[in-house]
Amino acid sequence: MPVQWTVSHPTRLVIAIAKGELRLMDIETYLDEVVTANALAYRKIFDMSQATPKLSDDDLLALGARIRAYIALGQIGPLAIVATTDESYEQAMMFATLAVADRPLRIFRELHLARQWLDAQLEP
Repeated sequence: MPVQWTVSHPTRLVIAIAKGELRLMDIETYLDEVVTANALAYRKIFDMSQATPKLSDDDLLALGARIRAYIALGQIGPLAIVATTDESYEQAMMFATLAVADRPLRIFRELHLARQWLDAQLEP
């Protein structure tokens, strides 16, 4: 599976690592599992540093719409995206623009900076 993730309920943290070719279906499956785990409000790191995004503009529009639909389910937690290549960074920026939600979201080139920022995000 291109996206492997783990959830820590005690620390309210989800860490997802994408590897290989990353497609819309992979991200949708991950999102569905986060919702099923009742972790939508948790802090999240989505690390794409080992992935090659294969997402079209339409795919990014669909992901943005899905995130906006999740707003009705309750709070959405802070998100740190790690995107090390120019292509993945550009797609992460487009996602951030389309997936507007009342939550902090930042994109990083380095995992340790993403984790530092995410750890500084306070619970509401």
